[in-house]
Amino acid sequence: MKPRLILLVLSALSLVACGDGQADSKNQQAVDALTKKTKDELVRVEGGTFQMGDFGPIDPNLKGSDKGLPYSADQDNKPLHEVTLDTFYMSPTKVTYADYDVYTQATGKDKINSTNEFEMQFRQDNVPAGVDWYQAQDYCDWLAKETSLPFSLPTEAQWEYAARSGGKFIPYGTSTGTLEKGKSIPTEEDVDKATQTGMRSNIAPYPVRLYPPNKLGLYQMGDNGYEWVADWYQPDYYQRSPKQNPKGPDDGSEKVIRGLPHGNGMGGGLAIERYHASPDIEKNDIAIIYTFRCALNGGSLKVKNS
Repeated sequence: MKPRLILLVLSALSLVACGDGQADSKNQQAVDALTKKTKDELVRVEGGTFQMGDFGPIDPNLKGSDKGLPYSADQDNKPLHEVTLDTFYMSPTKVTYADYDVYTQATGKDKINSTNEFEMQFRQDNVPAGVDWYQAQDYCDWLAKETSLPFSLPTEAQWEYAARSGGKFIPYGTSTGTLEKGKSIPTEEDVDKATQTGMRSNIAPYPVRLYPPNKLGLYQMGDNGYEWVADWYQPDYYQRSPKQNPKGPDDGSEKVIRGLPHGNGMGGGLAIERYHASPDIEKNDIAIIYTFRCALNGGSLKVKNS
């Protein structure tokens, strides 16, 4: 090979290597920023004992003809049973597309929900990422690896306890404990603005911090998307649930989801309501309505600014 040609080849290889190095460095900066933000924003949820399930019959806040009545006709949130949880941490918001894109870029995975116009009209940086259960679990596992901290999906008991601001007799996981359009839940106009087309849709997600959080500092614990938890679903699990830190059945065909999907500003689900879906996205109708957040077990961990 002639000297001039050798020089050109070596120069080209050097440029490629330099470009790869810059890309790797930029991506690592994004990963570092994401993990720092995640740790800095974690909400500490003090452990305690609460009555899990449909607490309507014992809710001291119900008056008149409603007193003593259940909140729900469903049977899988019964019987009411005592649960004790250790202290844990939880992310204040659902994982957004901006967060999830950092993860897929870092791990070499395909960008989610970006292959057709229907999915892309709901894809905004600050709205919840729509994923199946396995994608949600993988993200939390990746966080655990990157931070050397025990991140995971929250258990069903942790989710309900946190949504009810520490297991209090609060029916909805909003700032007011009620559903008030324009104050604690979105209006129809809020939802209209959420898509790139500005077209109203009963599945349109909206920004994760659109309205104030609940009393613990957790946003949208019951609205803006079904939310995956760690547990397998069985309708009669409450009849045999252990008292201390229950983790759900050992196996099953569906996973528990909490909250309700993005709606036309109609409101969120009761904090006690249990829903369920296949963990495999291909068996569910629309991927973008399934969301998640990560939890961190261990009340004595020094996660702030670490």
